[in-house]
Amino acid sequence: MITDSHRGELICGECGCVVEERIILDAPEWRAYNTDDHNKRSRVGSPLSVSIHDKGLATTIGYENRDVFGRRMSAALSMKYSRLRKWQTRLRAPRSLDRSFVQAFTELERLVSQLGLPKTVQETAAMIYREATRKSLIRGRSIESMAAASIYAACRIRRIPRTLEEIAANSRVSRKELGRCFRILLQELKLKVPPVDPVDYVLRYGSDLRMNGRTVKCAIKLLREARKHGLTGGKDPSGLAAATLYIAGIMENDRRAQRQIAVTATVTEVTIRNRYKEIVEKFHMEIE
Repeated sequence: MITDSHRGELICGECGCVVEERIILDAPEWRAYNTDDHNKRSRVGSPLSVSIHDKGLATTIGYENRDVFGRRMSAALSMKYSRLRKWQTRLRAPRSLDRSFVQAFTELERLVSQLGLPKTVQETAAMIYREATRKSLIRGRSIESMAAASIYAACRIRRIPRTLEEIAANSRVSRKELGRCFRILLQELKLKVPPVDPVDYVLRYGSDLRMNGRTVKCAIKLLREARKHGLTGGKDPSGLAAATLYIAGIMENDRRAQRQIAVTATVTEVTIRNRYKEIVEKFHMEIE
């Protein structure tokens, strides 16, 4: 189908038949050549977002203190709008539930920014937190712990490689409390969380260690072979990824010290050596 915006017609591209005429175009009637022009001429707000307590439906009074013609307001009018702005801020969250959402979603935004996570993780975590609130799972537990657990669950769902230790280190929650809240979310909300794939950690750690593509590819191949032979069951994915990167670095002459890999993968050097021995002995590899 071809849309003719000048005539307002929808035309079949094969036979030329006019399928629909006088169609309404939802595109803007103005043109913009840069971001500033687009923001100035746009007459709509931001899209709805579940990561905002009111989903972004509320309006705000601007801080420019200028009227519609761009002229600066008088001092009395500026003070009036300052009071209105203050009351509007207070009335945006009149209920205790709204205030709880404001605190939780602020914490979600902070964690997402601190961990360098994409916006989709924040939206997914906000949906999980809203569902947990609806089922009264937040009652009796701290907002910070449930928000951090929602972030970890969202990372698992979106297959973003982040460990419990990383999220606990960037939040005000211990690893034990974070794991407990995560298990509660899994059980009560029936979340479908895929198992952690060590390959995701290989890609991330390889990038952090500045290893070349051949080394990362070799590590991924080793991991898949180890999975076929049942060496990955019950093992920490971070430790497996670190060990295979260490072996691949030796094989591809792109060595990294065990200490360097352990710090990047947040595991101990003993874990790397144990996984290293298991893989080398299983495949009878001769590595210097």
